[in-house]
Amino acid sequence: MAYQPPSELLERYARVLVRFALRGGKGMKAGDVVMVSAFDDAKPLYVAVRDEVIRAGGTVIGNYAPSGAARSALELASMRQLETFHRDYYRGLARTLDGHVSIISTSNPRELDGVEPRKALTGRRSVRLYREWLARKEAQGLYSWTLGLYGTPAMAKEAHLPLADYWDEIARGCFLDEADPIRRWRETFREVGRIKRRLDRLEIERVHVEGDGVDLRVTIGDRRRWLGGTARNIPSFEIFTSPDWRGTEGTVAFTERLHRYGGMMEGIRLTFERGRVVEATATANEKLLTAMIASDPGAGAVGEISLTDGRLSPLTRYMGETLYDENRGGPQGNFHLAVGNAYRDAYAGDPGTLTKRDLKQLGFNQSSVHTDIVSTARRQVTALLPSGRTKVIYRDGRFTV
Repeated sequence: MAYQPPSELLERYARVLVRFALRGGKGMKAGDVVMVSAFDDAKPLYVAVRDEVIRAGGTVIGNYAPSGAARSALELASMRQLETFHRDYYRGLARTLDGHVSIISTSNPRELDGVEPRKALTGRRSVRLYREWLARKEAQGLYSWTLGLYGTPAMAKEAHLPLADYWDEIARGCFLDEADPIRRWRETFREVGRIKRRLDRLEIERVHVEGDGVDLRVTIGDRRRWLGGTARNIPSFEIFTSPDWRGTEGTVAFTERLHRYGGMMEGIRLTFERGRVVEATATANEKLLTAMIASDPGAGAVGEISLTDGRLSPLTRYMGETLYDENRGGPQGNFHLAVGNAYRDAYAGDPGTLTKRDLKQLGFNQSSVHTDIVSTARRQVTALLPSGRTKVIYRDGRFTV
């Protein structure tokens, strides 16, 4: 009989997502309208999350779809159909939702291999305005979201793990193997908060990331703060910011395979000049990588730079899913870069007041994509401070602040 995650574990998972992760670690409020999104291969966790929202006094809008059915729709649809934006529907949804729990799963991690990459990316561009509405609402403190993962046999196979071991990593990474995972998350986020405050006090102007396969300089930018510990992702151990994209120079090679847009990319290497990718190569699926970077004007610029302290994260294995791989610990910790959209809450002020003009002037990148690419290789990060002196802030997989 195939492995099935225990119902008690799924109930704990649902409590973490609903009673903790929503509203930035405070949990949803009674009366909240929460969308729960999942494919049918994640049905057990979908039901557990839906029921937990109801127990917490909320109303559920279900977004439940068949897994493995995207390919035929993309192949049949014209570009005009894919670009259609149902404005009234999405406007109403953006006004209605207080929260969104998305459960990631797939019955085929490479379902869209061979599909024209332009088609795979068009759907995201078509709902860009909807995401902007939600981002504005989130910046005003009126909307929150979180992500979880439901492991399937196909996902475990892609990670070269037995399904039971794959779920063991999910349980460890979310503290679901403990009697009170929410208490453990709060302890972890207190330490994340301590590191963030120290980084903010340094008022870093620029960072130099150097090590195996990387020699990269990134301008942090004016009025920035470091983020993390907000429970948008479960698990979440990373500490990150959205820099001024215009000040990125150098080259970075990534060690981890990337499953995104229905395909798998491997051996990714990016070179930046004056903030933009000028060369992008991959040993597998380079066509998808280059299509992603060319998908809109901001898709080839940096939206996020992130580090994970290996002491915080119990994750040590490749999972084939960015939600986990970008939070992996291990002896060298984790460095990842996202090309595409920036997080406006990296603004050290009230992000709800920022206009599009403000975002542009401050160098917050704008794009329909946000693609995290991960390296677990050795690296050191040195900060340039306002005084002109430098300080190593990350070495040997650990923050040094």
